[in-house]
Amino acid sequence: MKTPKNVILLLLGSLFFLSTTAWIASSEVLPGRNAPKPAPKAQRLLYVVTPGVRNYLGYGGHGIQVFDINNNHRFVKFIKTGGINKKGKPSNVKGVDVSLATNCIYISTLEAIQCIDLVTEKLLWEKEYEGGVDRISISPDGKIIYAPSLEKEFWTVVDAKTGNVITKIVTNSGSHNTIYGPDGKAVYMAGLKSTMLNVADTKTHTVTKQVGPFSADIRPLTINGSQTLVYVNVNGLLGFEIGDLVTGKFLHRVVVEGFNIGEVKRHGCPSHGIGMTPDEKEIWLCDGANNRIHVFDNTVMPPVQKTSILLRDMPGWITFSLDGKYAYPSSGDIIDVKTRKIVTTLEDGQNNWVQSEKMVEIHFADGKPVAAGDQFGIGQLKQVARN
Repeated sequence: MKTPKNVILLLLGSLFFLSTTAWIASSEVLPGRNAPKPAPKAQRLLYVVTPGVRNYLGYGGHGIQVFDINNNHRFVKFIKTGGINKKGKPSNVKGVDVSLATNCIYISTLEAIQCIDLVTEKLLWEKEYEGGVDRISISPDGKIIYAPSLEKEFWTVVDAKTGNVITKIVTNSGSHNTIYGPDGKAVYMAGLKSTMLNVADTKTHTVTKQVGPFSADIRPLTINGSQTLVYVNVNGLLGFEIGDLVTGKFLHRVVVEGFNIGEVKRHGCPSHGIGMTPDEKEIWLCDGANNRIHVFDNTVMPPVQKTSILLRDMPGWITFSLDGKYAYPSSGDIIDVKTRKIVTTLEDGQNNWVQSEKMVEIHFADGKPVAAGDQFGIGQLKQVARN
């Protein structure tokens, strides 16, 4: 019996379809053919600005020491900066922050703010401000800088692109440390001569709230991501205090147990430096007299002391990597947060120790900055709505 012609054609067509489909499928998995290229891995760098411990050039010289976080914090390069005072000497670095909107890193010194392009590494502008400058903070959109005068009566509000002054906010509190809230609506302004934390509304650039009073004048501070709690160092306390950013009330005083206050080399207060792990589960506290970091469980209130870590030198500041894996005290020790172990120490291109209270993490992709950390160890959980 003869097979109909149309059946033969149908069988031949099916065989051609199956072979073609198989060839396409096999070609899709062959390396180097149609497989999508993997996204380039972000370069994670730690920018450490010096002299970041007073004007001590022995802790890293004058400029920016850059380290590769992905490569055991190996030294990468050195970037020259401005910041020369009228006597021709490098001025104390007071703060550092990054704007992805302008692709710039900003460094405050005793007298001025300098703006450096992160791609070209060129100084774009450097301007002095009335009353000097202390630790600056930049808005989340990267457009506005809140610059405290140097322990004087006011904060200067600055355009991040031009450096031009927008306005001033007078607090008469000895302006010092500054945190721009993650939601961009509030700025937290701590003065060396006040037990009250001033909170400014960023739409009007006016103080609309105060938090406290705390037991003594406020030193370094940090906040949680939802901007409901503030954790502050105060003069005379080996420990920290907590305030409610919503109600403005003082909440708790937490004292370090098992250690004496002792004498400190710098800053004049036992605890100068406090940070919160990005997941907000722990508070890490500096102890200048005992060269230690004290770790507290922040899942309970008030937080409970857990352990202590001995450092190579006095810590005067602490912050964390964006992923929460590393803690960065100003001593230059790099601590694994999970194990509490010091995994390496910062050293420059000549194997000299690098220490600084002013450092910030920056991520690059295709040579451009795409993410940045913060200098204050701010919590990163933002699920709690603010009123």
